[in-house]
Amino acid sequence: MEGEKYSVSKAFRTFREEAPDHAEAWMKLVQDLSNASALDPKTHSIAYLSVLAVLNRTNGIPFHVKAAREAGASRDEIISAVLVGLPPAGHVVTEVLPAAVEAYDNE
Repeated sequence: MEGEKYSVSKAFRTFREEAPDHAEAWMKLVQDLSNASALDPKTHSIAYLSVLAVLNRTNGIPFHVKAAREAGASRDEIISAVLVGLPPAGHVVTEVLPAAVEAYDNE
């Protein structure tokens, strides 16, 4: 959408366009959960990237890397966040690494 602070995936744009009531409810839930977190915004963003990497959710990576960077995360912290799941999840997290580095470097 125009005026987006961060770019979102085609899937999420379609979700918002085709099911706006569901998208609004989802975003309210996401915001409420974020507000309930005891983590500071930078730590929350880094942890979120780790979860996305383990789940191999590459589409969400650019959006959340930009949010983490804005919260103060360094390039090395972004890379470490992606790779923190390497021992339990295996190399699936390395599939996310290119998208994370590209999103950080293109900001």
